[in-house]
Amino acid sequence: MTNRTLRVGTTLAGAATVLLALATPALAHSEVSASDARALAENVTLTFTSEAESTSAGIQKIQIVLPDGVPVQSVALKDAPTGWTLTPDATGYTVQGPALPVGDNAKHSIVVRQLPQGESLPFKTIETYSNGKVSRWIEMSQNGSEPENPAPVLELKPPAPGATPLPAAPAASTAPSPSPTPSVSSSAPAQPAPAVSSSSAAPEATAKDDGGNTGLVVAVVLAALVVASFPIAMWIKRRTRTSA
Repeated sequence: MTNRTLRVGTTLAGAATVLLALATPALAHSEVSASDARALAENVTLTFTSEAESTSAGIQKIQIVLPDGVPVQSVALKDAPTGWTLTPDATGYTVQGPALPVGDNAKHSIVVRQLPQGESLPFKTIETYSNGKVSRWIEMSQNGSEPENPAPVLELKPPAPGATPLPAAPAASTAPSPSPTPSVSSSAPAQPAPAVSSSSAAPEATAKDDGGNTGLVVAVVLAALVVASFPIAMWIKRRTRTSA
């Protein structure tokens, strides 16, 4: 085999490698699918799949930014990895729990009360791994070009005949609000100040009255003893003079 043949073979092999790399999709993506991908469809199950891309850690948290027209109070968790829970936030929700085994895709489903009117719904997604690695699938396609980290997009079909928007879901259905801590005034009526002061002063007033009454009684008894002892003193005096 001549050197020229070797060079040609090497060049062709390199070109084939480049073409294969360009033709092969990214190893990891975040995707969304729907049980009924029609605008204004009701009680639709959306399933999100986050493909694992780390060789050393498992996915433990998924953050979803909900598009306009899908309020967080209209969303409920349907299925998720064992131990994972949903927490609503200002822009959407987060599902998280124990880290998945390395290489396992994270898949969860939610039920949406009603899909909005439109042609497509983007769901920007942020994945967090147990080692702190973060993958952001939040880029939108511009001018038909495929971004490096595209956000999952649900393409919508036209609404069914007669479909209409439902009334807005009450905000209270998002999550139960914590019960307010009852104040002292709400749990038991406050005692009026005069009653408290009068009750505290009552024992002192009673003590003073008792003291005054006792002194009067003692004075009367002493006076009576003095009056009663006077005749006795005179009798003793007379007896003393007679004896003398």
